Amino acid sequence: MNHRKKNNHLGRKKEHVKSLLSNMSSSLIKEKRIYTTLGKAKVLRKYIEPIITKSKIDTTHSRRNIFSLLRDKKAVQELFEESFRKVRERSGGYTRIIKIGSRLGDMGKLSLIELVDFNRIYNSKQSSKATRRSGKKKRDISLISNEKN
Repeated sequence: MNHRKKNNHLGRKKEHVKSLLSNMSSSLIKEKRIYTTLGKAKVLRKYIEPIITKSKIDTTHSRRNIFSLLRDKKAVQELFEESFRKVRERSGGYTRIIKIGSRLGDMGKLSLIELVDFNRIYNSKQSSKATRRSGKKKRDISLISNEKN
């Protein structure tokens, strides 16, 4: 049975998982997107979302708490910069996981985890203009109205 086995330990010991998540989260903050396996991405999401939520309050105490989790000065500094203002205004859902495919060597499921507000493809205004809709409904309605007249 799978009762009370909520966390994925990634087949590593506690210290290794802590170090792995710390390094991956600081890389995600610096690079805005990273490629990794699907299991690691899901665990990383659960790790980094509370960190970004804590960064909404810009106090020395919150900076020290976040530094104890990330252990990287540059990542903490970047998290509190003005460029992350848009991320901090969100109420949640700061990251997005996109499944890419499988790795050739061991068929491990690969994914891309990224910060939502830094994606240029989904957030651009041009992409909303580029969406096409079929005009069949409009034509059908106009033909029906012409037939009635």
